[in-house]
Amino acid sequence: MANAYKLMFDALLDAARTAVAAVLSMLLARLLKLPEYYWAPISAIVIIQSTLNPRDVAWQRFAGTALGAVVGAVVATFFPPRALVYAVAIFLCGVICALLRVRSAYRFAAITLSIILLITHTRPAWIVAWHRFVEVSLGIAVALVVARVWPSRGSDPA
Repeated sequence: MANAYKLMFDALLDAARTAVAAVLSMLLARLLKLPEYYWAPISAIVIIQSTLNPRDVAWQRFAGTALGAVVGAVVATFFPPRALVYAVAIFLCGVICALLRVRSAYRFAAITLSIILLITHTRPAWIVAWHRFVEVSLGIAVALVVARVWPSRGSDPA
């Protein structure tokens, strides 16, 4: 029975830690008036809830988001929105990640690229890409700080 209480207590602490990271990143993103501020808490949740070391996941998400934002901005600026263009851009992200030896960042690059290319935006692609990068980076930074200050029970500090 004591083990059940410990598991419940650990789950409550984890939920509180996640809520703190999500809310802090959301409030900071709103303070900075980022247009799609919700990506900051989503990124914080991805990092803080990972079963892997938060620093590893943060690096993958950061590198992938940067790459996806650049490729997405270039493609959206110079090519029409077509399925073939999207397919080539997704493929290009995978090739670049492999060449840079950051294959683990590929999924994040593809996600960021998809958001830039598939969602209708009213601003130029470069601005959308920059905002996406800042929103995600803010969430990553907050999650890393929370993970450092408040390590998950039963794991090494980030």
